[in-house]
Amino acid sequence: MKKRRANRDTAALNSELIRRPIQRWFPLFLLPTFAAFCVGFLYPFCKGLFLSFCKFKLTSHWTWVGFDNYLRIFKDGGFIHAFWYTALFALVSLVIINVFAFMVAYALTQGIKGSNLFRTIFFMPNLIGGIVLGYIWSTLIDGVLIRFGTALALNTKAGFWGLIILLSWQQIGYMMIIYIAGLQAVPEDMLEAARIDGATRWQTLWKITIPNVMPSFTICTFLSLTNGFKLYDQNLALTNGLPLIQNADGSVIKTTEMLALNIVNSYTSNATNRGPGQAKAVVFFVLVAIISLVQLRATRKKEVQQ
Repeated sequence: MKKRRANRDTAALNSELIRRPIQRWFPLFLLPTFAAFCVGFLYPFCKGLFLSFCKFKLTSHWTWVGFDNYLRIFKDGGFIHAFWYTALFALVSLVIINVFAFMVAYALTQGIKGSNLFRTIFFMPNLIGGIVLGYIWSTLIDGVLIRFGTALALNTKAGFWGLIILLSWQQIGYMMIIYIAGLQAVPEDMLEAARIDGATRWQTLWKITIPNVMPSFTICTFLSLTNGFKLYDQNLALTNGLPLIQNADGSVIKTTEMLALNIVNSYTSNATNRGPGQAKAVVFFVLVAIISLVQLRATRKKEVQQ
């Protein structure tokens, strides 16, 4: 009886009388979302891309300068330093966050008592804003460093690892949830077959579990990589780019300044020409997009079909 009712419901949904009004009026329901997309993303993106080729103080008053802004930013030592610093930070945070997140997720799917409580506790730091986390961790880390006669604003290495600790503490719980979902989706019959064949837990992990969790690795790697490159508020609150060093040509570089913070500082510090800051934002977008696409392509090749 239930099967007949389900078939009848499916047939009703697929009937021409139901689909015809939907096909006729769907633009009306799509229009508000499309309008919001154009106003909130498409227009600002196109306007920003255009302004990156201009010299401007206000977005309504501009002068076309072509590729001059792009040539200037690649001669900017601070921008080049921020790029390599951000790349190193994103790589290190990617490894640390995903290794620890997977380890925690694997441990919490082994049937230990209180696993739901531990999941909640590990996830809670992700609910706290980046600015708040930055100020909290700056106080904690400076409280330790002051015993060694230094501080975050005086030590580049301490600033780097402080940012790593902060982001890892915030993101591990979030990635853990994704890995738990992937681990719970591993086919039980494959695990049972491995146990019958005499495979050890380590062999089962490497030959069965990890290959089947590769979709979760793809998602978490993508999120970790993009979050590492886009980090701004934690960088601002924890170190604000300090300490400073002076080059031989007299230019000053903020040693812990990441790309997002460098772009904002470049845009706001030059009130007469915001073009270079806008050009940096465009280059930043292109870099993150390319790196993300390459990563997605590389990790999806290793996914297995269940």
